[in-house]
Amino acid sequence: MLETLLPILIFAALGVAVVGAWRRVRLWRQGRPSAVPLLKGLAALPRRYLVDLHHVVGRDKVISNTHVATAGGFVAAAVLMILVHGLDLGASEGWGGVLGWLLLAASACMFMGSLFVARRRRHPPARLSKGPWMRLPKSLMAFSLGVFLVTLPTVGILPAGFGSWVLALALAAVVGWGLAEMVVGMTWGGPMKHAFAGALHLAFHRRAERFGEGNRSTGLKALDLENEAASLGVETPADFTWNQLLGFDACVQCGRCEAVCPAFAAGQPLNPKKLIQDMVVGLAGGSDAGYAGSPYPGKPVGEHHGSPHGPIVGRGGKALVDAETLWSCTTCRACVEECPMMIEHVDAIVDMRRFLTLERGETPNKAPEVLDNLIATDNPGGFAPGARMHWAADLNLPLMADLQQVDVLLWLGDGAFDMRNQRTLRALVKVLRAAKVDFAVLGNEERDSGDVARRLGDEATFQSLARRNIATLAKYHFQHILTCDPHSFHVLGNEYGELGGDYRVYHHSTYIAELHDAGRLTFAPWKGGSVTYHDPCYLGRYNGEYEAPRRVLEALGITLNEMQRSGFRSRCCGGGGGAPITDIPGERRIPDMRMNDVKESGAGLVAVGCPQCTAMLEGVVDASAEVRDIAELVADALVAAPSEETAARHRPRAVEVA
Repeated sequence: MLETLLPILIFAALGVAVVGAWRRVRLWRQGRPSAVPLLKGLAALPRRYLVDLHHVVGRDKVISNTHVATAGGFVAAAVLMILVHGLDLGASEGWGGVLGWLLLAASACMFMGSLFVARRRRHPPARLSKGPWMRLPKSLMAFSLGVFLVTLPTVGILPAGFGSWVLALALAAVVGWGLAEMVVGMTWGGPMKHAFAGALHLAFHRRAERFGEGNRSTGLKALDLENEAASLGVETPADFTWNQLLGFDACVQCGRCEAVCPAFAAGQPLNPKKLIQDMVVGLAGGSDAGYAGSPYPGKPVGEHHGSPHGPIVGRGGKALVDAETLWSCTTCRACVEECPMMIEHVDAIVDMRRFLTLERGETPNKAPEVLDNLIATDNPGGFAPGARMHWAADLNLPLMADLQQVDVLLWLGDGAFDMRNQRTLRALVKVLRAAKVDFAVLGNEERDSGDVARRLGDEATFQSLARRNIATLAKYHFQHILTCDPHSFHVLGNEYGELGGDYRVYHHSTYIAELHDAGRLTFAPWKGGSVTYHDPCYLGRYNGEYEAPRRVLEALGITLNEMQRSGFRSRCCGGGGGAPITDIPGERRIPDMRMNDVKESGAGLVAVGCPQCTAMLEGVVDASAEVRDIAELVADALVAAPSEETAARHRPRAVEVA
């Protein structure tokens, strides 16, 4: 009986799965074209899955081991099941017998993994989606246990014709249940959909340069503004590229993005997991009534609906997403950093913002004023362009226009107009002069880097600012650019290249660390109290620089009291992505939460390396800790400069932005 039923079940399930795969691919292909090397991507899939994906999954050892046992056992059991039971290669003698024993081992491994999945689902954390996902442990057990039992006669442990017809039918039903979920569900929908979509997403990822040890790709992709036929941003789900839609469909609804999102924690109407699931709803058409995870704070589930060619953000009535959901994002990339499926949430959000800004002219609160200021005055505050150097009237800073060639071009950033950040700039100038660095500034020739315009979706203003800055920089000769602003650091190093501006860029913490290592700076011992360090998102998650600031603080004699959320899991200050400008209300403020992290660390001072972080954290009422930039701490600790001979022997090596 089983010998007759099993091949029928196996090949019927495979046939239905193939039909589902064809249907699913048609859904993805509704998106815009995207040039992807198909064969190269498929060849890279094993390494991306086994190394890059598991690098993220492996941060939780229990879940990592569970995934290896369950997923690895399933893949092996599925292949061996086709060979042993589908093609009848499981004879107890010779290689067939070996295949049968391997199938027993694979299904047993999968069953052990499914026990851990079941344990986790008994009392699941709030971030995990419920609904259909609650049946997954039972389906995993049904498949693995059923395959194990029907394989016992194959290897000779039980008689070939063991059991009655009733038992045979029961086992076939159990195997059929597992096949329906594990194989058919991968392409037709359900919890296992992520396995099929996720594998192809890794193969055809729109940021293939992300993969590989030490690699990262965080710069936004430029719009082709010269092509009148090109869409300006994303209006409908079908306006995403096909491999972006594929990426949305790969979401496993684990909620890791939700757990680290600062906007969600602040009670603003954003949940990155829900946003991705809304894009999946739009991909297939329908409403979000079937969503079984945490909603957007303050917004009930079931009121939003969409279709592949319908608007994502509606006017008047409910569409897929409300505009304030998109404007809540700080673009901190915490969600992207934590996503085991390598989904690019920030890319999607900025793509949708671009449509709202460029096509509809709909930006909230102070955003229109800031964008108008950038167009009129080249800075977001609307200050007179000729006032950029007023803060340094007594410093006699050298200008590139006078020198034409220097080792270091000091990029001031829009913080040159902010009195608080001017203290940081003055401290940095003091450090550079103490180390006898050959540097100059652009002065009034410098314009805003365009970071805030690009994050608010105004690609036209960004490209205008960038091209004018690139033209200015092309007139001069320098080895590298130095800045104390991680946002300018990121844009100049990672996003100007697509427009023709390729530069080696330093963040000031990295440069100071190199100067100290080269013996060009000497510090007096630290005599202050306890200190913690806040990792800026655009220095850490965007550019992978976590060690240099800590090396500088260590050189000062400071022993850090690290916050619980530090390094790649640092909590955003709330200052990125134009969030202070769009100012979407929530239940609490993001910088207040971050300063509470500082308080829990017990530190009386928080060291920072970003003017926006400084502004956000110093804006917290009744803060328990002082906020100071690394450059200020270094400037205060400087002792007598080294000799000219020592300084001449050392030059810090340039660090190229990844």
